[in-house]
Amino acid sequence: MKAAQPPGPPVAGRLIGASHEGGPNERKHMDEEGKHREDSHRKSHPSPMRKEGESDRDFEERQALARRLSGIKHKILVLSGKGGVGKSTVAASLAVALSQSDRRVGLLDIDLHGPSIPTLLGLVEGRVTGAEGSIQPAQAADGLKVMSMGFLLPKRDDALIWRGPLKYKMIQQFLRDVEWGELDYLIVDSPPGTGDEPLSIGQLVEDADGAVIVTTPQALSISDVRKSVNFARQLNLPVLGIIENMSGFVCPECGAEVDVFGSGGGKDMAADMGVPFLGTIPIDAAMVPAGDKGELPSYLAGDSPGARAFGSVIERLARHVEQGERDSAAGRGGGAEEPGTAEEEDGS
Repeated sequence: MKAAQPPGPPVAGRLIGASHEGGPNERKHMDEEGKHREDSHRKSHPSPMRKEGESDRDFEERQALARRLSGIKHKILVLSGKGGVGKSTVAASLAVALSQSDRRVGLLDIDLHGPSIPTLLGLVEGRVTGAEGSIQPAQAADGLKVMSMGFLLPKRDDALIWRGPLKYKMIQQFLRDVEWGELDYLIVDSPPGTGDEPLSIGQLVEDADGAVIVTTPQALSISDVRKSVNFARQLNLPVLGIIENMSGFVCPECGAEVDVFGSGGGKDMAADMGVPFLGTIPIDAAMVPAGDKGELPSYLAGDSPGARAFGSVIERLARHVEQGERDSAAGRGGGAEEPGTAEEEDGS
């Protein structure tokens, strides 16, 4: 039997479809608007230096990517060496909570083979629009801009059968061609492990603030997530902190907490590896239906134990990142945060 052939290399126009490209006037307006933004970016953001041995095409693509990302203040990658730890939920919650606090936020889902972000945000039927070289992202609540492979597959159950080079080009296109505009944060949800997608995003986003690494408490998860810390270090990517997800189950009836997967593993790993610990997130029965129904924004705006824990962890991360920005502006350098715990920083 002849093996099925994977789809050809993606391009914006082909993926989105000619029917969404707009009429001549719309395309002209988009072209003029894009040229104006590009000229403004050139004046305010110097182009990257050419690398030794870099081809003309690679240099031009890197310049275009730098111009597109120059309007984004903070870029945070969400990683985990282990699948099933709730990494996509953490990434989506981080993006939603930041946008709910009046920050301008984009969320990029580079889990190409298993995109979960559209489901979590109620965008399963969402589609993106654009013309050649320009993609308009989907919009979620509170102005959150979202891009995911889930918007581009003809059918939700279609399997994406791609090797590394195609995945690299797709991630590059998401970064370079999506009209992110001016953002305070771009959150990137990466698939588990240390393979093509995390490596590609780590190399393409050269000025990322760092990585948030998600684990669950048990040793089985910790042993793989430690690899993500070392992966980030090899890419010279700062580790902004560890989040221990599914740390205890909160009974919806009595409020008692049971350590289903144990507790403290993420905190101990952070201390052992010399990286910040951002805090713990419990298993919350209200989270499951919220995620399945695409009601994550409503859940995070509520007062459940999980929502409160997410709020504390995310605000702590934002304070750290934005303090580093203020330190840099003041010429103080903004050194790495000392490892600590949520409880210690809260003073409890």
